[in-house]
Amino acid sequence: MDLDLKGQRAMVCGSTQGIGKASAIELASMGASITLVARNEAMLDNVVHELPTTSGQHHDFIVADFVFPEVLNDAVLAYIKKNGVSVLVNNTGGPPPGPIVNAKPADFVQAFTNHLVCNHLLVQAVLPHMKKERYGRIVNIVSTSAKVPARGLGVSNTIRGAVSNWAKTLANELGQFGITVNNVLPGATMTGRLEEILKEKELLTGKAMQELKDELSAEIPAGRIGEAHEIAAAVAFLASPAASYINGVSIPVDGGRTPSL
Repeated sequence: MDLDLKGQRAMVCGSTQGIGKASAIELASMGASITLVARNEAMLDNVVHELPTTSGQHHDFIVADFVFPEVLNDAVLAYIKKNGVSVLVNNTGGPPPGPIVNAKPADFVQAFTNHLVCNHLLVQAVLPHMKKERYGRIVNIVSTSAKVPARGLGVSNTIRGAVSNWAKTLANELGQFGITVNNVLPGATMTGRLEEILKEKELLTGKAMQELKDELSAEIPAGRIGEAHEIAAAVAFLASPAASYINGVSIPVDGGRTPSL
């Protein structure tokens, strides 16, 4: 099985923590040079020095905030004039939790900008190199709520569906160029995002954090909450040459929790 990414460059967004960071580490371990993208320069610098490095690899980063898509676009366009990107991992923090009936129009606009508009700009930026090389892997970190909406995540549920349909459309258009577009759908994963959601539930229900984690684990056939590196393993496989005939799919990585096929 060909999992070798030596000589390839992977751009990983939201990569200073959680699933993004774990994905960057996994891709680096497969030989890829990594370009981290996030808004915190100090954290980016720390992660760059944590990445596995062997001969021929060069890791770097771009400081950009997905709240400002024009700035992100300019930074990436300037970067790719000198660096071709073969693997793009689209990933950014999810919208704040809350019932959809309480969401403001601005909440949807901001989430759409962060998740879909920025994803799209990044794809447009890296596409010329991928087409030229006839090799490209675009992996979007979405959520199992793209298949089954989650309670209390109204804005997130809405945007995840939009991103999934955008990705499927893109996959249909780009497959002819040797470029695949796939979605990884994390389930309950021990990240800062899950901690935020559980803290919200703690306030609403009065239950202790550990009790909430135990209840969540009981809903998962695997019997536990996932770890970021387990999601990253799926991302890394989809980014590899071995995944050349997997295109346009959304893969739950959730310990079996999603009830649909």
